[in-house]
This record gives sequence, C-alpha cells and structure tokens, in this order.
Amino acid sequence: MKYFKKIYFLTWLIAIQFASAFEWPLNFSESYFQSNENIQGDGIRFSCNTKQFSTIESGMDQYLASLKIPTSLIVKKIDNNKGTLLYTLNTPVDDTNTLNFKRRAAFQIHDDTVLLPTKSGKDKKILTVSKKEILLALLQHGRLTSFNGDACNIEALQDHVAIRQNMVAWAQTLNWIWPDGDHAEWNAKYWERGTPKPGVPIHAAFNDAFMNQNKYSIGCYTATKIVVAQGLLDYYRRIKKSNEQFKLVEDRLMQDHDPLVHIEPARMWDFEKDFDPKEINRAGKLVKIINDVKPNNFVPGDWSYFLNTDPLTYEKTGYEGSNSIYLGRNKFDDYYNDNNHSYSYFQKLDEVYQWRNGVFSRSRDFKKIKPLSKQDIVRLSAKPAQGGLLKSIRVAPFLFAFEQLPEMGNF
Repeated sequence: MKYFKKIYFLTWLIAIQFASAFEWPLNFSESYFQSNENIQGDGIRFSCNTKQFSTIESGMDQYLASLKIPTSLIVKKIDNNKGTLLYTLNTPVDDTNTLNFKRRAAFQIHDDTVLLPTKSGKDKKILTVSKKEILLALLQHGRLTSFNGDACNIEALQDHVAIRQNMVAWAQTLNWIWPDGDHAEWNAKYWERGTPKPGVPIHAAFNDAFMNQNKYSIGCYTATKIVVAQGLLDYYRRIKKSNEQFKLVEDRLMQDHDPLVHIEPARMWDFEKDFDPKEINRAGKLVKIINDVKPNNFVPGDWSYFLNTDPLTYEKTGYEGSNSIYLGRNKFDDYYNDNNHSYSYFQKLDEVYQWRNGVFSRSRDFKKIKPLSKQDIVRLSAKPAQGGLLKSIRVAPFLFAFEQLPEMGNF
C-alpha cells in the first residue's frame, strides 16, 4: 500500500510539473519602430517634458544594450503633444503572457549570478532571475508602468528592475515554518511579536529572518511583507549604498513603530467581508497597486494574490488565499519548501483550488486531489467575480526618491 501511494503521488507530481503555461506566437520586426500615434496602452511609459526625450531615449538605448536586448524587440512610440514616450515589446497586441519568456528562443534569457550575504559573513553566489527578463516583462503587453516627474530618467527604471531582482533573490530559497493556524513565532533576539526590539537596527532584524529561518513561523501574508521590505532595505543599503534612499524606506517602515503593518494599500483587501470602508484611501508604506493586469502577465518581483473562493475552506485560518511573489521563469515562491522552493503557475492555481477538496498536505491528502485540465486553468485564471482565483491587481514598490510618496498622515 505504501508503494502504491508513493507511485500515485509521484505520478501526480510529474503530471503537474510538465503542465505548461500557454504558448503565444511571436512576431518580431527587424527594426526599431517609431510612430507618433495616440499612446494608450501598455509597456513602459515616460510622461515628461519633451526636452527630456533625447536624454531618456539615449539612456534607454544604453540600458537595452547593456542587457543584450536588441532594438528589434522593442516598439517605441512618441506623442509630443501629450509628452509621452512609450516602449512596448514587439509582440502581438493580444500577447500578454510573460510566464514563458525564458522558453522563447528569440529573447535569449539566461539567469543572472548575484551575491547574497550569509550568516557566516561571507557572500554566496546564487543564480536568480535576470534583469533582462524583468525588463522584457515590464515591456510586454498586459500592463502599463509609468514614470513621471522626477522619475523621468533611466536611473529610476534601473532601480526598479534591480529592486525586483533583489526581492526575487531573497525569496527563492526559503524554509520558514508554516504556523497552520497557530500563532506566529519570531527570533526573540531580534523581534517581539513582529516588531524589532528596542535598539535592534531594522535592517538587522529583517536580515535575521533570512539568516535564521528555522526560528520563524509565519503565514504567507507576513512572509510576503518581509520579502518586500528586505528587498528594498537591502538594495539601498548593501547594493546601491544610498543612505538617503535607505533612510526613506526605513522612516516609512518605522513611522508607526510597527514595520510590518500597512506595507500595502488598504484597498488591496476591499473584497473582504470585514473591510472598513474608512480605510479605502490609506496608502501603503512601501508598495502601490497596479490595476487590471492580464491573467498571465507577471513581472518578477510582483506581489499577487490568489483568492480561495470556496466559502467553507476560506474560513480556515491561513487558507483564505495565497500571497505570492513571482520569481520569474514561471516560478512562484514556496516559503516553506513544500514543493522544492517554487510553484509553477499551474501548480499555484492547483494548490489554492485543491483546498476546497481538503488537500492541505500534498503527501497526506493525495487521494483527495481532483486533477485540473488545461480548460480549468483558463477558467481559474479569471477574476474571482468571473469564477477564477486570480485577482487582477499586482503590487509593486514605490520609486523611492523618484516619485511623490503618499504623506505619512494618510496611513
């Protein structure tokens, strides 16, 4: 019987592993398109003084070249009347998929090698999502990323890409403990119930959550907020070495002396029964919401939410839905190392869907699994109001020092 169970479970794992995300046709031109069309749409948009355009264009050309992105992959549109400069990936308009980017031969995507500090004090080399994949995903149809005002320069875009990469690097190999409805647990040397102890530098407290993972038992909501905060703090302090920007992040986190509260805008949760309408305009400390993103469009570093729409299991603590960081390469985080450190898009939808069938442990509850078809995945990719599980929002970091941040009083 044990042998049969093992074979059944392994068969299911293999089937789930090879279930692929949707493939879309590619259609590339040989040259760098330019036009003066009325710019609506998607990709990366700079809304600036037209006198800044030449500097932005030159900087973008250099940035693309540094990431080995040929200009034949990019469509550039200029609207001098509106002061907009739009860069979009040269794919069909209905191609919004970013999950399969690494498999697209034309993109020539390979992982980057980065350094992460360790408990021993020595840095370690790890392979993580490439900046090239992140930038291409931002350029793909299916969403719009805007750079306005002080953000009308390439440094703001480069920071944004690098921060996303840093978040992914920290998120991709985690072994935190799943509390399964119990109270969270923290390393008492650094934290007291989710707040750094007096005298403990905030960056040290967040670093410890990654250096001593076995001392932390936290849910996916808290885990996601820790990853976001760590990605920003560590980038500005260790990588960019910008004390000014690091202090901006630190001040916003600690303005109410509770760094893991109000990381995100309140309206991210406006669908919940107990949502307080008075909170609707409360801004997030570190991140903002991107609305109406297409289902298969994820940029590495995105915070997304898969809602459990089953009314019965939704009431089970910890199974209301899944907060998730997209790691690129068709991988979503696995904070508790239940699935070899990541889930594919298919697996992520399947994981949340199977809760309604009582599958809370893949190995223990494998007999309750009801396999999903490709048609099911299409259906479940829709918004919850349309019978799916995936919220159409994505959450991404502010452009610290490059955009006007919501005032502290609005928290």
